[in-house]
Amino acid sequence: MMQICDSYSQKYSLFNAMNRFIGAVNNMDQTVMVPSLLRDVPLLLEELDAAGGVCPERDPALPPANAGAYFSRRDMYSHYMLLKSIRNDIEWGVVQQQAGEEAGRKKDKLSGGPAADISRGLAEDGEAEEDLEKQFHYHLSGLHTVLSKLTRKANVLTNRYKQEIGCSSSWGQ
Repeated sequence: MMQICDSYSQKYSLFNAMNRFIGAVNNMDQTVMVPSLLRDVPLLLEELDAAGGVCPERDPALPPANAGAYFSRRDMYSHYMLLKSIRNDIEWGVVQQQAGEEAGRKKDKLSGGPAADISRGLAEDGEAEEDLEKQFHYHLSGLHTVLSKLTRKANVLTNRYKQEIGCSSSWGQ
């Protein structure tokens, strides 16, 4: 039987990135005992920037002279709910679209006619496989990056909640 070891190369695996994200959100969920306390509490952009996540939405009502004090338009509660929702989507899958919508999309793709699709398919078969591989690596890399940023966001939110309620940083760990 082959053992799975947590080597340096596995640090960048999608599976481990998902586990880190789910663990960070679970930690956040266990730490945040009263989520309603997060309502109307802004998450500072510099906190997200320091954690590696960039939130481009800035409140235009704040004066430009105090650029470091810009807040994202979302409060901590909406970030909390978003992170939990993404965790649920990863664990349970996303809700499938209505069958009618999906059938309509397939009809749009096939509107060129079956004979044209077959002749194009034979000529582009090798290119399509290479293209699929490139697309897979592109999306895999992007998903890993997004999961890493979301993990940092969950950790920032957890630490910020602890600060807001006055707990030390070692509480709950």
